[in-house]
Amino acid sequence: MKITGAQALIKALEMEGTEVVFGLPGGCILPAYDPLLDSPIRHILVRHEQGAGHMAEGYAHVTGRPGVVMVTSGPAATNMVTPLMDAYMDSIPMVCITGQVSTKAIGTDAFQECDTVGITRSCTKHNELVMTAQDLPMAIRQAFHIATTGRQGPTLVDVPKDVLTGTMEWYWPTDQEVIDSLPGYRPTTKGHGRMIKEAAKLIMASERPVIYAGGGILRGRAAEPLRELAELTDIHVVTTLMARGAFPDDHPLCLGMPGMHGNATAVTSMQKSDLLITLGARFDDRITGRLDGFAPEAKVIHVDIDPAEQGKVRRPDVPIVGDCKYVIEELVRTIRTMKEAGEEQADTSAWKSKISGWREQFPLTYEASEPGAALKPQFCLEQLRDLSPKDTILVSGVGQHQMWSSQYWNFTEPYTWVNSGGLGTMGFSVPAAIGAKVGRPDRTVWAVDGDGCFQMTAQELVTAAVERIPVKVAILNNSYLGMVRQWQEMFYEERYSEVYLSPELPDFVKWAEAMGCVGIRVDSPEEVQPAIDKANSIDDRPVVIDFRVDAREKVFPMVPAGASNDELILPH
Repeated sequence: MKITGAQALIKALEMEGTEVVFGLPGGCILPAYDPLLDSPIRHILVRHEQGAGHMAEGYAHVTGRPGVVMVTSGPAATNMVTPLMDAYMDSIPMVCITGQVSTKAIGTDAFQECDTVGITRSCTKHNELVMTAQDLPMAIRQAFHIATTGRQGPTLVDVPKDVLTGTMEWYWPTDQEVIDSLPGYRPTTKGHGRMIKEAAKLIMASERPVIYAGGGILRGRAAEPLRELAELTDIHVVTTLMARGAFPDDHPLCLGMPGMHGNATAVTSMQKSDLLITLGARFDDRITGRLDGFAPEAKVIHVDIDPAEQGKVRRPDVPIVGDCKYVIEELVRTIRTMKEAGEEQADTSAWKSKISGWREQFPLTYEASEPGAALKPQFCLEQLRDLSPKDTILVSGVGQHQMWSSQYWNFTEPYTWVNSGGLGTMGFSVPAAIGAKVGRPDRTVWAVDGDGCFQMTAQELVTAAVERIPVKVAILNNSYLGMVRQWQEMFYEERYSEVYLSPELPDFVKWAEAMGCVGIRVDSPEEVQPAIDKANSIDDRPVVIDFRVDAREKVFPMVPAGASNDELILPH
């Protein structure tokens, strides 16, 4: 059956189970938009290509399926660099299809030509320029296979316009043909049996163990095995910013988030441990603080599907390359067998007592608002948490509001927290929330944003309004680039350089209404609950609440950049 390359592209997406594509048409990709009219695939027309990428990320975060983006060449492709890098840093599966000038025009500086493959090489797992229509089905299959296996991440397929308009004989490669076409790509998933046994021995012998759970737990669908391991061994768990929800916050073994703005118990338990059971985490600098002062007495078990992570930051005593789900399940079986054979686990009662003491001594806290005083952002988040459905999906931007969200929300199930971790992308929240709502239309989705972040991608609320995607946005509006202000106040002698944003411009309520949303302004504590209740009751269009919060409020605890975790600054 002869079809065009454009038809082959859309048919390939259908064969891969694609339900939705986020994108924006343009000249070079235009041929692919014609067969979309006859496809069951839903296309969501964005207002900026960066928004399409973040929507695809939000979709992938909550569904586990790859987000798919389709944009044109040149500036559209370059606008995708930020979301591609964001997905690359956080191991989010995404398939990006970009248009390209015709094959004969490549290299002539043709209108809207750029070297998309060259530009995106460092921010994709795999990218390819397809030069014939006959190659399209295999290229799409490869892109999906690589994006969703091993350490997940973004892939890109660049398709010249004449490839889309050309013809080909339809075929669909088998799974084995795809694997055979990628001889250098063989992710290790099972983990080395001897290393797993060595890890089990260390766990049984440890007197001060901590499970350090990272985002790989969620990418590997390993939340249940993690819980089984923690309960079998009675070992406490810290969940990184990317792993929030991987282990329930209301579980007695959960210590919450470690790191630069983690809670004191999580940070201190890692520092004082004698064994870090590192599962799907990469010893990010925001977790370790100054590396030579990080967990100095701890031996390290490191489980990661990416062999490049082993020893990259902290040299492990037991490195295990493999899929978190499989390796944790094998650890559970091995430890259970050891216990059934009569081997005893080391006494950890003194360690548990210390952890309990830290919990009582260092709770998360902030000073409540006095009557008539400025609204506290933490209070707004607590109210939002308590007044919204328990299975609400929370999406954040980057900065103070991101840290407060992670600190004050209770994550009791996986895939309910979406944020930009590794790249720290301002403007992530609104489009990612739209993608999350598309992926889970049955869930309430709240985006928590700062006034600085919101202004970067707020135009995508028009997309949400037109497409009937009723996301809800809470702006913690302090009229500053809040995290930068906090650093300038603490480390630059209060020399505030270029962080002040106008307190009245824009008028976020009017802006929201102009974009087809409901706009609400909140200035005082007594207005918080009615505003949230109203927002939660609206399910036919997006809602934006402008919470006017105290600009002086800072995020604590805090480990200053370059300092040791032992130098953690606590709230006053």
